[in-house]
Amino acid sequence: MIACISQVSSLGSSFEDDIDGYADAAGSAIELWLTKLEEYLATHSVADVRTRSADRGLMLAAASFQGGLLVSQGEARKVAWDQFQRRLDLCAELTVPVLVVVADFLGPFNETDIERAQVSLRQAGEAAAARNVRIALEFQARNTFVNNLETAVMLAESAAHSHVGICLDLFHFFVGPSKFEDLGLLSPRNLFHVQVSDVGDRPRELASDADRILPGDGDFRLQPVFDVLRRIGYAGAVSLELLNPMFWQIAARQVGEIGLTALRVAMGEAQGPGEASKR
Repeated sequence: MIACISQVSSLGSSFEDDIDGYADAAGSAIELWLTKLEEYLATHSVADVRTRSADRGLMLAAASFQGGLLVSQGEARKVAWDQFQRRLDLCAELTVPVLVVVADFLGPFNETDIERAQVSLRQAGEAAAARNVRIALEFQARNTFVNNLETAVMLAESAAHSHVGICLDLFHFFVGPSKFEDLGLLSPRNLFHVQVSDVGDRPRELASDADRILPGDGDFRLQPVFDVLRRIGYAGAVSLELLNPMFWQIAARQVGEIGLTALRVAMGEAQGPGEASKR
């Protein structure tokens, strides 16, 4: 598994500060936040991104996120798919292997919507495969459908496409209706990306993205999840994703230092404070 950090964890920093800060914090992989990348590209080139990340030794592990693809209709669908095509081209130019797609069941739905989502997801996989990019479907805990890991896996498998798989966001896994047994549905074949955070002292029904904190500082049972990931041989990125405005006020290097340390401890790849002295 590759310890990674998402740019959304330091949303208040510049694109360049993210690259330099994460690298200075001994990071080796970064998850691009697409709106931040696109803003940077308004005044810079794709070559600038490739060169800067390569010079600092950062792998571009994934890009997040694309919405509006599965059940939107009419003009909204056209806008979302046009954006998706542009972002796929961008991922291909940057050799980003995974693009996270968020399920968009936000209200009442019916069987037709589910069938539409299946067709759309397969179309997304075909478009991605043409650029050598994989689509990682992320379930959302507050959705009316595709709000848990089991349903997300079933929908991804119904697309029957090798470039369509799962993004396991542990925030949505723990605050939604997913169960630990659902982890048994994962394999190296269908698990394309993992995102990690924690939440403390907050009922899961009330937890929001702004409540995300460092892994290990909250109440999530992360260790059993990492045990499963090791057991199935998952070798992809495990990305720290802190959509918490409190972290956005901190310099990217500091977010990288404290964030990657906490992530590596949670993954079992480093010791927490005071552990070495106990030996």
